[in-house]
Amino acid sequence: MLWFRIDNRLVHGQVIEAWLPHIHAKTLLVADDDLAGDELRQEIMSLAVPSGVAFLCCRVVEAVAVLRRLHEEDATQHVMILFSNCADAKTAHMSGLPFALVNIGNLHYGPGKEQVCEHIALGPDDRSCLKYFADHGVEIDFRCVPTAMTKVNL
Repeated sequence: MLWFRIDNRLVHGQVIEAWLPHIHAKTLLVADDDLAGDELRQEIMSLAVPSGVAFLCCRVVEAVAVLRRLHEEDATQHVMILFSNCADAKTAHMSGLPFALVNIGNLHYGPGKEQVCEHIALGPDDRSCLKYFADHGVEIDFRCVPTAMTKVNL
């Protein structure tokens, strides 16, 4: 099972305490260009990851190859893939990373963004990106945690 999530906080409590156990993930892959080049931040984030869960970081365009390698090692492995923003998830999808669902966990408010629910603020680029996913048959799941029932009107 592969679980794709967009969350600008990347590795944090909701991911560690709720999502990893929910999907029984044994690998947490962060696809983020900035993080991939910052070994200190990677080390700090890895401290939050429970033992028994592998923590990997890669550039966004490398996610396809990393997941292919993980699948070759163990086709039944459950993996959570994190992106810090919608544009990165779209880039990965356009690079050949097939997914049918993307979970939107948190997108901070900022200039030019509209708060659409407690944990998600969308700007024009985010809306365009989500439209891309919808147009390509990707279901969009707006939940912070697995038990949430968040409805978002785009």
